[in-house]
Parts: sequence; C-alpha cells; structure tokens
Amino acid sequence: MPSITRTPGVGAGLAVASSAAFGTSGAFGSSLIRVGWSPAAAVTVRVAVAAAVLAVPSVIQLRGRWHLVVRSLPALLAFGLVAVAACQLCYFNAVAHVSVSVALLLEYSGILLVVAWFWITRGQRPRRLTFAGAAATLVGLVLVLHLTAARHIEPAGVLWGLGAAAGLACYFVLCARTEEVLPPIAMAWGGMVVGAVTLGLLDALGLARFHVGGGSVTLAGHHLSWLVPVLGLAVVAGAVAYATGIGATRWLGATLASFVGLTEVLFAAVFAWLLLSQRPGPLQALGGVFVLCGIALVRMDGAVPRGEPVRAEPELAYVPG
Repeated sequence: MPSITRTPGVGAGLAVASSAAFGTSGAFGSSLIRVGWSPAAAVTVRVAVAAAVLAVPSVIQLRGRWHLVVRSLPALLAFGLVAVAACQLCYFNAVAHVSVSVALLLEYSGILLVVAWFWITRGQRPRRLTFAGAAATLVGLVLVLHLTAARHIEPAGVLWGLGAAAGLACYFVLCARTEEVLPPIAMAWGGMVVGAVTLGLLDALGLARFHVGGGSVTLAGHHLSWLVPVLGLAVVAGAVAYATGIGATRWLGATLASFVGLTEVLFAAVFAWLLLSQRPGPLQALGGVFVLCGIALVRMDGAVPRGEPVRAEPELAYVPG
C-alpha cells in the first residue's frame, strides 16, 4: 500500500490559493447585498452555481465509483449543512451589518475553536508557540475591531460573525480527516449539493428571506452586471476556494491550515479596498502583521512534521495537480 508524503510547501501553497479565492467572497457578496440581494439569496446562488461548476470534474474524478459517495455520506451531510450552508449564511449576514474585514476576523476567531477541539477530544495540548500564535491572532482581532468606533459595530453583525466562526471550525476539522475516501473536488461538490438543497428548503419553508435584487452593481468604481459578482462568488469564491481548501487541509492538518487560512483576512481587506473602497486603516494593517506573526509561530511549533508518511489505499490516494 503506497504512501503519500506530506510536503508542507505544497499544502501551504494550496492554502494560500484557497485563502485568496475565499477572500473575494466578501467584496462580491457585499456588492450584491448593496443592490437589494438578501444574504440568503447571495449564498444560495453561490453554492448552487458552484455545485453545477464542480459537477463534471467530480464525475470524471470519481470514474463511476459512486459507492465512495455512499461511504462518505455522513461526512458530506455534516460538511454541507455546517461548513457550507450555515457558515456562509452566517458570514453573509455579518457582512450585511459590519465591514468585510471585521466580519472575516470574527469568523476566523474559529481557529481557537479548532485548537480547543483537538485539545479536548484528542488530548493534543497546544505547545507554547501555538499558544503564542493564538494570542497574536487575538491581538490582531482586537486591533481590527478597534479601528472603527463602537457605534459602527452592530451587535447583530458580531453575533452572525461568531456563528460563522463555529461553522469555520467545523470546516477545518472535517476537511482534515485524511481517512475520507472522497478526493477534494468530489468532497467540495457533494458539500455544495447538500448546502444548496438545505438553503433551498429554508427558503421554501419561509425560514430564510430569499430576495434577488436587480440592476447593476458597483465594483472598483465601475457599474457592472450582477452576473459578474454571482460568477465570482460561485467559481472563484466557491468552486476553486473549497476544492483547494480541502486539499490544503488534508496536507497540513486542521490546526496549521486554519492559521494559514487567516491570510484570507488580508486578501479580503485588499479586495474590499480595491473593489468596494473600504480602505484599511493603520490599526488594521498592524492587526494583519499580528495575524502573520501568529501563523509563523504555529508553523514553527512543528504542527506538521516534514516528510510525514500518510498511508492510503491505492485507488483513494490524492495527489494535487
């Protein structure tokens, strides 16, 4: 039975690519919400179109092995319900109340839940550098939240952001399960299908307000068709982001991948600045420095040993590329 060698550089590259793709979601989603789209509508369209985009490559990758989908059904249901539908719905509702950067930083406080989860369930007590990295990220959160006056931070936005944090923690924990039989693209597709069906049911039952706005959106000072942010959400922030993110987390593990994923906050700040004119302030920039320092400390802690062999069945082995 062959083994796959975890190469931290490959996993980190996938993680950064995923973060950059995810970082576009706030700007695209906010542009739709500004012209009358409800958060539920933006999320539903994003997930449903992403599922359609991933359908063909997933079917090709599975090569008729549909029994693998059946074996992974519990994980797919959890992933689609919590990591896709609930997490994204909470995040987009947060964006409707606070800035993109603040919403993301609230969401990424979920990395502390990841550390706590493995500590409680597996006895993996964080070492000093991981504690220091977590402390650095908390300082970054405080700095970014302080960059706006308290009156500009709506409590509803904070609560939605914390809900997204719980969903994000589930995302990293579920994606890190290297024993899962589905390759990342098929895993992302299955989760998107479950998420789309869930959001559709919420709309049909009247539990989520589904409203699609009309007209054009404004991005980078230009008036564009609403199809531009919809395709951006579905293809870039949906299909590409989730597929590369699942692959990265399987290579790096949940703890390190979640900390590297914090670069999404920096990418989101840049995209929000370029596309929505939400200019970051000096404190936000300083907070970004603390975030990067936190990632470096966790990496130094040796969260993923170099050259660690991962056993896998021959037909299920996944090699990015």
